Amino acid sequence: QVQLVESGGGLVQAGGSLRLSCAASGRTFAIYAMAWFRQAPGKEREFVTAINWIDGRASYADSVKGRFTISRDNAKNTMYLQMNSLKPEDTAVYYCAAAKFVTMMLLSDWNTYDYWGQGTQVTVSS
Repeated sequence: QVQLVESGGGLVQAGGSLRLSCAASGRTFAIYAMAWFRQAPGKEREFVTAINWIDGRASYADSVKGRFTISRDNAKNTMYLQMNSLKPEDTAVYYCAAAKFVTMMLLSDWNTYDYWGQGTQVTVSS
């Protein structure tokens, strides 16, 4: 099993920045990729970004390209999401997820992921 704990959410004004963290523990050697998803009230869970835990290759949703940056620190078993130029439409609960294996084609499919964190709220005021 892998346990994931997110932190770093909060309230920020539009145009501001936040950095989310996701700390993994347990059988972390089994992680192949990690990702961030988000879910706004009344909306479906949405892919934000993902990173290959081995080689660091990243993939982003079009809505966050150029504003968000995903990174990982393998030594600390921690993934980060740097969010800049935040917009009110970025408001959501952000979840981190980990997969034991995933192809690039399925990175954005939440069904692919085996482990999930509890979520952290990000609120962007206009």
